[in-house]
Amino acid sequence: MKGFIALAALLLIAGCGQKKEESSVSDTHHTKPVMATIFEGEKHLANIRQLTFGGQNAEAYFSYNADQLIFQAMTDSMKCDQIFRMNVDGSDVRMVSTGKGATTCSFISPDGQSIIYASTHLGGDDCPPKPDMSRGYVWPLYDTYDIFKANADGSNIVRLTDAPGYDAEAVYSPLGDKIIFTSVRSGDLELYLMNPDGSGVEQITDWPGYDGGAFFSLDGQWIVWRASRPEGKELEEYQALLADGLIRPNKLEIYIMNLEDRKPIQLTSNGAANFAPYFHPDGKHVLFCSNVNSESRRDFDLYLTNIDTKEVEQVTFNETFDGFPMFSHDGTKLVFASNRDNTISGETNIFIADWVW
Repeated sequence: MKGFIALAALLLIAGCGQKKEESSVSDTHHTKPVMATIFEGEKHLANIRQLTFGGQNAEAYFSYNADQLIFQAMTDSMKCDQIFRMNVDGSDVRMVSTGKGATTCSFISPDGQSIIYASTHLGGDDCPPKPDMSRGYVWPLYDTYDIFKANADGSNIVRLTDAPGYDAEAVYSPLGDKIIFTSVRSGDLELYLMNPDGSGVEQITDWPGYDGGAFFSLDGQWIVWRASRPEGKELEEYQALLADGLIRPNKLEIYIMNLEDRKPIQLTSNGAANFAPYFHPDGKHVLFCSNVNSESRRDFDLYLTNIDTKEVEQVTFNETFDGFPMFSHDGTKLVFASNRDNTISGETNIFIADWVW
């Protein structure tokens, strides 16, 4: 799950806050954005506006021309995440998934005519069972997750993957010619490319550990993703959890790779939970989320790294959670998920900001 939506819910002191009663997506998503707090040090962000209000909202991604957002959400009236679209000002929120099972990791095609997302609905109408947290914080790799394509409004749904096991974390290339996704079909969590119709599947990573949450550069020539490279006892633990359909995402580093030579370049090496990386349109910077500066490991902020120098700059200074960033393709806007300005502890909402160099 590209998302770490569960990480946002559980590690952000989450899952432990008071919740609104009988809320729904329609009554907690306002039609007008509200100006949000900019914390000291957040010099790259201006005019932050809150677009959703209530529940768990995350992984919001722009359409190619940045007039629409697609995201996953769950409020108290829902038992697991579903996929929604809205205008970039937060208006006209509508569900575009089936409303059955659990969903994650949605994206809009560059031509705006299609959407993709992962869903468990073919495995049953109900939400899959929650993982056993007696083994620590673990994230479930539901074997009923497959990737689906649908029209822009969610109609005419077509299954793109049907291999046994977990298939999810899919996004389109900005060129529209490929989809990248994560699958366990090889026995490990690796990255794959496929054509937009699901054909031509090709494995592009092959190292022990988790490879996932990949995105393309604007020119479609590079990918950025998060990966674990466990060794020794950590590798044994990883493989044991994987055999039970689980993963512990506490040590992830950010990598980039040119799709022509396919030689991974490691951008971070801090031993923290680094995830949700996204290229700036200039192709020279990557924005990502990390708990590297959090003593409790519960505070996640956004960080910017220069690909050439690997120098890292902290971008957000919220004391709870900021994550899932995406730049508009002209580089002027940033959409992200955050716990800032919460009225109820543990809620995660969608925010949009002007990007300032």
